[in-house]
Amino acid sequence: MSPQNTSVLIIYTGGTIGMIQNAETGALETFNFEHLHTHIPELQKSYCRIDTIQFEPPIDSSDMEPDAWRKIVKIISDNYDQYNGFVILHGTDTMAYTASALSFMLENLAKPVILTGSQLPISVLRTDGKENLMTSIEIATAQNPDGTPVVPEVCILFENHLMRGNRTTKLNAENFNAFRSFNYPVLADAGIHIKYKYGAIHKPENDLPLEPHYLLDTRIAVLKLFPGIHENVVAATLAIEGLRAVVLETYGSGNAPRRKWLLRLLHEASKRGIVIVNVSQCCAGTVEMERYETGYHLLQSGIVSGYDSTTESAVTKLMFLLGHGYSPEKIRELMKQSIAGEITIPES
Repeated sequence: MSPQNTSVLIIYTGGTIGMIQNAETGALETFNFEHLHTHIPELQKSYCRIDTIQFEPPIDSSDMEPDAWRKIVKIISDNYDQYNGFVILHGTDTMAYTASALSFMLENLAKPVILTGSQLPISVLRTDGKENLMTSIEIATAQNPDGTPVVPEVCILFENHLMRGNRTTKLNAENFNAFRSFNYPVLADAGIHIKYKYGAIHKPENDLPLEPHYLLDTRIAVLKLFPGIHENVVAATLAIEGLRAVVLETYGSGNAPRRKWLLRLLHEASKRGIVIVNVSQCCAGTVEMERYETGYHLLQSGIVSGYDSTTESAVTKLMFLLGHGYSPEKIRELMKQSIAGEITIPES
């Protein structure tokens, strides 16, 4: 298929990228993406067909919820055979959560789903939005010589870096280079040319049809340890009515204080069927509970290693697995497996 015959669907959910400044009031307002070519004339030179779908009303990134993820999945599923790729315009604050969730909800994905946005509104002269959008479109329609997509997975494109969505976290609220993938290499660098890291890109293992998933269970808590954390805080968190899983943010390579009350509370919660996943507070590195005595005590308490998972990925993976009604034992088993390239399993 020649580039002239490719097509991309842009899904605008909300966020800074879709803002323009009201000439009279100076306030930022969302613009109608049906007039995308008017606001971004560079698209007139695009080699592919571009269609758009806009959330009504647009959703601020901080208001993003699983219902919106379901809506995105439904749009992609309904239009999957009509387009070569999909670009999702999204606010930056929760973009890593959405990208992670979509990586689990879009089973057997074999086409690019690229999330992008901007730190400055697209109407501002210095905006990073236009370049992010144009590069995302090019990547979403890029094909190998045999006609297969170059990047058939859920990604985030920001400031010239293409990253696996469920490996990415927002690091900076001020700079254009707002996102990082600390524990997995970038999939492409966009300079004068887009240089793909083919060895890091996911390759579909079969020709199975896309299987969209919509079942999510949000009865999850994130518990971040800190020096001096009070027993009542941990006890109250683990006693939340209906709680089914906890992402435990520990120190370093998965370490926690050797307080008897802490280990007892965690062990009791685990015995009650609450799945507790250990992820590191560090941006880079992996959980190794066998490495130090403090981590080994957690392992003995029934805590599951999250390896090098981001918190965003661990949370959304738990939502996905809980939503499908798996037993706690099965969820613990699956949390230690990579189902969408979200963790690196150490070699035994």
